[in-house]
Amino acid sequence: MFRNYTMNQLVLPLDLEVKLQKNDIAFHVHHLVESIPHEAFEPFLRNEGCPAYHPRMMLKIILCAYSQSVFSGRKIESLLKDSIRMMWLAQGYEPSYRTINRFRVQPEVKELIRQCFVQFRCQLIEEKLIDQEAIFIDGTKIEANANKFTFVWKKSVEKYHQSLIEKSNQLYHELLENEIIPEIERESDEQLSLEELTEVDQKVDDVVTAYDKQIEASSDVTERKALRNDRKYPKQIRKQLIDFVMRKKKYQQDLEILGARNSYSKTDPEATFMRMKDDYMKNGQLKAGYNVQIATEGQYSLAYSLFSNPTDTHTLIPFLDEIEQHYFELPKHLVADAGYGSEQNYNDILLNRKREALITYNMYLKEQKKKHKQNKFNPDNWQYDEETDTYTCPNQKRLEFQYHSVRNNRTGFKRNYKIYESEDCTGCPFRSSCTKAKEGNNRKIMVNEKWEQQKEYVRVKLSEEETSAIYRKRKIDVEPVFGFLKANLRFTRFSVRGKPKVENEMGLALMAVNLRKFTANNQGNRRIFLINRER
Repeated sequence: MFRNYTMNQLVLPLDLEVKLQKNDIAFHVHHLVESIPHEAFEPFLRNEGCPAYHPRMMLKIILCAYSQSVFSGRKIESLLKDSIRMMWLAQGYEPSYRTINRFRVQPEVKELIRQCFVQFRCQLIEEKLIDQEAIFIDGTKIEANANKFTFVWKKSVEKYHQSLIEKSNQLYHELLENEIIPEIERESDEQLSLEELTEVDQKVDDVVTAYDKQIEASSDVTERKALRNDRKYPKQIRKQLIDFVMRKKKYQQDLEILGARNSYSKTDPEATFMRMKDDYMKNGQLKAGYNVQIATEGQYSLAYSLFSNPTDTHTLIPFLDEIEQHYFELPKHLVADAGYGSEQNYNDILLNRKREALITYNMYLKEQKKKHKQNKFNPDNWQYDEETDTYTCPNQKRLEFQYHSVRNNRTGFKRNYKIYESEDCTGCPFRSSCTKAKEGNNRKIMVNEKWEQQKEYVRVKLSEEETSAIYRKRKIDVEPVFGFLKANLRFTRFSVRGKPKVENEMGLALMAVNLRKFTANNQGNRRIFLINRER
């Protein structure tokens, strides 16, 4: 005997919600998107044309698809026809892949994604899944949707631009010496600007045009031959000038796109070439990508931001600014690894934001080793006399204060150093081990007092039981999120180009990771969000 199976008969119930498990991820997606305030959807309102799909529905189906590792617009469209949870979220609608792709890259969607993170954090607080005592910050590099062979390097552009400047200056002076063109007004003697180079090209073109008219007006064969011979040089020069103008325009555009970066991709100009950890060939291959920064607590992403800068050091301050401005108030403790440890970052967190920085610095772990502490040639281990402001080297020679030095980093932050110099290093038996200075020069050391105070602050904080316990959570809090993103969700490469579009996709992927983890944690006795249906 078999169960009833009839293809041409209507089978109840028609409500697809009944087909879903009680803790299905679709319920959590629905609850999250429904918690977004109505005002966030007002920018999507249009008074003309055919009524659009509701942005709540579009955001739900995209989030649900991302949570199932489906990132392609065409595959999302297929899921709307095959997946029960997708059918229920869409309530029978089947937007095309073009509609899906157009929606998720709209600038207005960024605010919806931000609201998702804000509302999700409120939900975590309500469920007491986070205690708001600290946030854990880290970054990872994700490959851009760009051809890895379409690179433009800043050093090469600057090199060829400088060569062009020299050639154009030489050509300009040559034209003046041969009295082909009159002298023009220049903004700078160092180089011809694009406008000035275009003006020189126009003047040479006028000379060539004048020769053409003389040749046409002349009927004497000998005179025409002489005029053509005279026209030959400025005609050749004009070809060079046309090439110079085009190259000048290209180099200026390249430098403008590069800004402070060292490279960019032609297929995605906002992506920078970075070294990726997933380098299977072990040859240090560079790929176009973005530096993704996230702030987590309880292994949930609470905020994120994208940077074209491959190093983490200069991303911390703008990321914290973005968190305060768009997401939530910073907690008491800010935790990050040694990649973020710098004088500028400590100064910003401790003085400007009045928070505790549980961030190590590059030499922190090395300083804990016995070899480092017993190295007598390390200035950190030298005896310091506060009264005389001198250091004593292993050869019992004093290093006295000489002068102050100020150095600026790439962002313009000033660091103050005190320079000390040994009284005499002549005949020192430890010279080869102590210094690389040339014979006749004495050993010098640079001391940044503020930096030393900040390092001491970090050492004290990480030796205290409470704060060291918070710092030890870093590896088990923020690192797994990247593992979930790349290994579980299989999100290892962006599918869109341009930073605004990439930011939207990154937000959707991180929120999908959050929803998957939240759903998994709700398998036990946690409260399940049920849907209040209108009957």
